[in-house]
Amino acid sequence: MIDAVFSSTNYQVARQMMDATVLRHQAIAANIANAETPGYKRVDVAANFAAQLRSALQRGGTQELRTVQPQLVEDLAAKAVRPDGNNVEIEKELMLLGRSSTEFNFLAQVVSTDMRNLRMAITGRSSG
Repeated sequence: MIDAVFSSTNYQVARQMMDATVLRHQAIAANIANAETPGYKRVDVAANFAAQLRSALQRGGTQELRTVQPQLVEDLAAKAVRPDGNNVEIEKELMLLGRSSTEFNFLAQVVSTDMRNLRMAITGRSSG
């Protein structure tokens, strides 16, 4: 039963996406911290992460999912907004932080639901 919960596709996808969200939080924090650093280039989770996750699901399910890891890369689409070459837009970072927090909270609820179901299966009670 426990293996079934932790190796379920929903749990594995949520876990991978939570990892990416945590990494995105770190990137946003670095971007905000360096908003005034001359020449600093914005970083984010690689844009192809979601496509890699989708592809891993199609190829082999949960075993393949474990091979996909989010990575931070320089955001090549971000244009320099200052003469010194820094391309961090603080307003955009704050908006992305809010979005990322919402995504993390949703994914945490998905994982929590799996844990509650496991607890109920073990104890026969939904809380306690």
